[in-house]
Amino acid sequence: MASAEREMTQTGSNADSGSAPGRAVRADARRNLAMLLEAAMAVFARSGVDAPVREIAAEAGVGVGTVYRHFPQRSDLVVAVFRHEVDGCADAAPALAAAHPPAEALSRWMGRYVDFIAAKRGLAAALRSGDPAFAALPGYFEARLVPVLRALLDAAATAGEVRGDVEPYDLLRAVGDLGLSAHYDGPDHARRMVALLVDGLRFGAKR
Repeated sequence: MASAEREMTQTGSNADSGSAPGRAVRADARRNLAMLLEAAMAVFARSGVDAPVREIAAEAGVGVGTVYRHFPQRSDLVVAVFRHEVDGCADAAPALAAAHPPAEALSRWMGRYVDFIAAKRGLAAALRSGDPAFAALPGYFEARLVPVLRALLDAAATAGEVRGDVEPYDLLRAVGDLGLSAHYDGPDHARRMVALLVDGLRFGAKR
């Protein structure tokens, strides 16, 4: 994928052998990329993945040329947005586990995950399109999210706070199905339904 992620990797390798200003440029580039991807996600959720590039650029506060320079093809941008959102969800798990008791960390992460499901509505059509550019994304989703959810479930089960026979992939699928209600009933309804599901995991816990 010809994207800013590759460009920043190259910048990073140069900066590592350079000075602090080089590292600062790399950090700025990463922040700018994150802002662009978050803006694209907001536009995709609102207008779909076929939204005009100028709308994405305006949301990000950059020029249209900047978007095309980082993502020459729309599929490049869709892939980068999806991976960015999955990474954000996966990276939240260790921080939550460090800051909260196991069951609360699990519950908070599930809330984070349902927000991701609700937000990716604009990506759904593209991911189901059969475009080979998106073929690797389901595997990426599973590889990143199943292990972190497994760790959260195992910690909560060890603490006797949830049952220990739940498969993380099954739970991801269940929350994904419940998250679809956000498209019709709003995100608050989806969060309430997921909270009920998570609360049900306590049934049969070995205390």
